[in-house]
Amino acid sequence: MTTEHPADTTDGGASRSVIDRAFAILGTFQGGRVRQSLSDISRRTGLPIATCYRIVQRLVEWGALERDGEGRYRIGLRLWELASLAPRSVGLQRLARPFMQDLYETTGYASHLAIREGRELVSIERFQSPRRSVRRPLVGARYPLHATAIGQVLLAHAPPEIQEEVLSGELEAFTPRTYTDRETLERLLRDIRHIGYAVSDRQVDNVHIGVAAPVRDANNAVIAAVSLALTEKDVDGKNMIHLVRITAASISRALEAAGYVEQAD
Repeated sequence: MTTEHPADTTDGGASRSVIDRAFAILGTFQGGRVRQSLSDISRRTGLPIATCYRIVQRLVEWGALERDGEGRYRIGLRLWELASLAPRSVGLQRLARPFMQDLYETTGYASHLAIREGRELVSIERFQSPRRSVRRPLVGARYPLHATAIGQVLLAHAPPEIQEEVLSGELEAFTPRTYTDRETLERLLRDIRHIGYAVSDRQVDNVHIGVAAPVRDANNAVIAAVSLALTEKDVDGKNMIHLVRITAASISRALEAAGYVEQAD
């Protein structure tokens, strides 16, 4: 019988515990990878396929992963059940959802809710027409803060040390319009704090224009942001900015009424 040791040595000589390897396996399902084969997981984690198989089977037994009829793996129901207990995203989602749906139904454009986690944004809710094929954002996925309107709002209200880490790091240019100059971004963040919203004009792709506004908790701290994704031909600038700001304010009032306070990270 094969025994799984508490730690082993993988390529590069780094010791990785069983828990580390299990987390690495679960982490491969981020970024829109809903279903994966065992070889996919092995390749993405860098784990030997035999080791990967043993850990995956334990995760299946516990319910963190499920195996479908084609032999591919997906996130299991038990993991979703545990995730539903996380107050940071779920309580916010629940309170924000009716206002986001109203924004989507009023405008016909995709509405999006995100929070900041470290130096990235995490998408936690989206309303979008099934007739529109938009690859991102994916709920549960992480994205950089500097390019999207929703990310720029979150960055503008992030602690100074987070802003410094982002602005002094690598700022990827997704299109020729993406702001990658520190001075430009610093000026932009000051403007966002002053005017109360952000507009990102085709900085992530060559089609979409984002409009975003901050969402505040019962202590008036910015804990999230809400946005609309438009295209150049759709833009009715003043009206869309107004609607996004109303939606953000409505969510903020709902959070205040519920006494919702976010813990600082």
